[in-house]
Amino acid sequence: MVKIPRRSILQIAGGAALTAASRAAWADAYPAHPVRIIVGFAAGSTSDILARLMGQWLSERLGQQFVVENRPGAGGNVGAETVVKAAPDGYTLLMVPPAVAANAALYEHLNFNFIRDAAPVAGVVRVPNVVEVHPSVPVKSVPELIAYAKANPHTLSFASAGIGTISHLSGQLFNTATGINLQHVPYRGDGPAMADLIAGQVQVGFATMTASIGHIRADRLRPLAVTTVSRSDALPGIPSVSEFVPGYEASSWFGIAAPVGTPVEIIEILNRTTNAGLADPKIEARLTDMGGMRLSGSSADFGKLIVDETEKWGKVIKLAGIKAE
Repeated sequence: MVKIPRRSILQIAGGAALTAASRAAWADAYPAHPVRIIVGFAAGSTSDILARLMGQWLSERLGQQFVVENRPGAGGNVGAETVVKAAPDGYTLLMVPPAVAANAALYEHLNFNFIRDAAPVAGVVRVPNVVEVHPSVPVKSVPELIAYAKANPHTLSFASAGIGTISHLSGQLFNTATGINLQHVPYRGDGPAMADLIAGQVQVGFATMTASIGHIRADRLRPLAVTTVSRSDALPGIPSVSEFVPGYEASSWFGIAAPVGTPVEIIEILNRTTNAGLADPKIEARLTDMGGMRLSGSSADFGKLIVDETEKWGKVIKLAGIKAE
């Protein structure tokens, strides 16, 4: 056994204590200047709305501006890559969309590995998708939809916001779990998909609650079920798919991440402040109005969600042979 001189041990311990003290002092001064929140989608998207909502809260509580910067492109990959390759100092954050979980399997040659290269900070919200149909479709429940699709093969199609989006994957998972074959029709975003669903050009949708709720309340669409395991407070009378198809779950979720290597003290500040925001009645009411459920918890909790969702959707994508456009 090699003996380390006592003086060396004291020097190492002293250096470690000094480093810890320096990091603590740095964290105490954070943020010292404005912070960017990168959004990988255009203004007006769910990611953008959430980034601005939480950015305002963080600005008010931490005393510096948290500025939203939109970097759309490649299904959210442009924004994600911007963040994971930024300096790990807490001044570049990402509003994490569910796309990061699917993109790992959809794109063969990404320049980054999100699980490896990003540091989870905090979850923000989980938003159910809604299984919904045009009023002309003669079904009023999930079992009726399944029976109708089996009795009338190749007659029903479902709209999605694009290949590999959560609305597409939700429909694909539904097909696999029920043994039916709703034909997929991809659009460029929720807006065009919802427009054709409302017009009856397609018959079924698996859109997010955020995109659906207004049309449901106006009776333009008929909701059959929500895709989360539990029912949604936004549509309390509507069952979940899992009540009829055991094990089915699909949802959009959002949170905040930083580049890997960001000091844990800074991540803790951001996590603590974000969770305080989620408990604020005004923010909670806004999330509920969007049909969402807050995702309070530790950074480790959010990291586990990202890993689990990446594994889950990777299996669905590979089984179905889905490729990015």
